[in-house]
Amino acid sequence: MAPWKESSPDGDRTNHMSVTNPSERLSDVLGEDDPSRGLWELVDSGWADEFVPELPALRLEQDPIHRHKDVLSHTIAVTSQSPVRLRVRLAALFHDVGKPRTRSFDHGGVTFRHHEAVGARMTRKRMPKLGYEDQLTSDVARLVFLSGRFKGYTDGWSDSAVRRYARDGGALLGDLNDLVRSDCTSRNPRRVVALRAALDDLERRISELAREEAVKAERPEIDGDRVIAHLGIDPGPVVGQALQFLLELKRSEGILGETEVLSRLDVWWADRLE
Repeated sequence: MAPWKESSPDGDRTNHMSVTNPSERLSDVLGEDDPSRGLWELVDSGWADEFVPELPALRLEQDPIHRHKDVLSHTIAVTSQSPVRLRVRLAALFHDVGKPRTRSFDHGGVTFRHHEAVGARMTRKRMPKLGYEDQLTSDVARLVFLSGRFKGYTDGWSDSAVRRYARDGGALLGDLNDLVRSDCTSRNPRRVVALRAALDDLERRISELAREEAVKAERPEIDGDRVIAHLGIDPGPVVGQALQFLLELKRSEGILGETEVLSRLDVWWADRLE
């Protein structure tokens, strides 16, 4: 059972067709391991026309990239293979809703430029009407906005571009990567494998850069000026050696407090003078 779903008194899952609140009904469908059948029911029954008209509108849009018969088919496929977490599933459901408003034939074939930004604005308007709370709405809209960022990765990203992607994802980075991975729905198996391998590589680089930055951000408990003043020495290589000693001390024993650190520094300095 999805974590956001409640059981009835006898332990059975609430039937999504009996729920009248729009957000509850949609969330109940999205909580299924495979929500595709329930999503098609919401569209074909007319429920989506009333409560989420952005979805049936996708049925008219051809998808030249993923080669589905329309964007709605692609959207339901992406949603169905996304992790069973409400925030990710809602983001998958809304990630392409901006395409009908951004369709253009002015650039050598159909394009949907900036559809993520348009879709994010549409998401911010639609989710509160369905009954979703503000924070979830904000998170889902942010994921929709960022959902296309990964597209240029295979062209080669610098470390600064990788850091920017991670920084923009922030606390939603894990959800964003899961959304991107779920968006790999090409009928070409090699393309799917290549895209997922590229995302694996991006996640590896994010982890490596984070570790490097954490090491660089480490500082001993006192700075170089304090070392110079305490030992009565001039600036020079020995100050750097003292700071390295103090950094290793912090890594091995944690925060000791200035009094203890200075005491250890005195011992280190005395050993050097012998």
